[in-house]
Amino acid sequence: MSVILEFSIEPDEFVLGQALSGTPGVVLELERIVPTETDVMPFVWATGDDLQSFEATVRESPFVEELFAIDRIGESGLYRIKWADHDDDLMAGLAATEATVLEGQANGNWVFRLRFSDHEKLTQLYNYLTEHDITVHVERTYTLTEESERGHRFGLSDEQREALVLALQRGYFETPSEADLDELATELEITRQALSDRIRRGNEKVLRRVLLSSINDFE
Repeated sequence: MSVILEFSIEPDEFVLGQALSGTPGVVLELERIVPTETDVMPFVWATGDDLQSFEATVRESPFVEELFAIDRIGESGLYRIKWADHDDDLMAGLAATEATVLEGQANGNWVFRLRFSDHEKLTQLYNYLTEHDITVHVERTYTLTEESERGHRFGLSDEQREALVLALQRGYFETPSEADLDELATELEITRQALSDRIRRGNEKVLRRVLLSSINDFE
């Protein structure tokens, strides 16, 4: 049975955190990690008003061989990172235990939500973290059945859920709309682009959970 692990970790505890933490005001979201024969390559969204400084800082990191800019939407950019040789890091541990990253975000410390195929894989990650002296702060572990009993979260981050709930409450999705992005962004004290990104990504997660899981039910 699939099991979920939620934990937080300080940036200094793993190379991804160290490499990406040098630019203040940039919010980070791990899109996915791709194992290769010799390494793992993370794909990361960065949102902020100075992505050029962010890119320059990351490229100067001793942990990074190359930073590839994949896509750009407003104040957000999607990047692929190629590491220098680091085979004892958190990212390598996630790849080795075949963990699926459901959520990985940073605005200060990193917060992760991972899915494992069974408890044995989860135990393997615990052992890996202990062997490599990587300190994490475990919030909770639970099965998908337990999550369903508490109600669906659709894989939303707290920020995405907050943005969607506020937009729904203020009538943003009504026709005609009863609120605009500027008003909602002011209420949340974030930029208009950051709010737009949260609503767009949140909507995508909800639709994937609802529509794609419904399609699979009939296949």
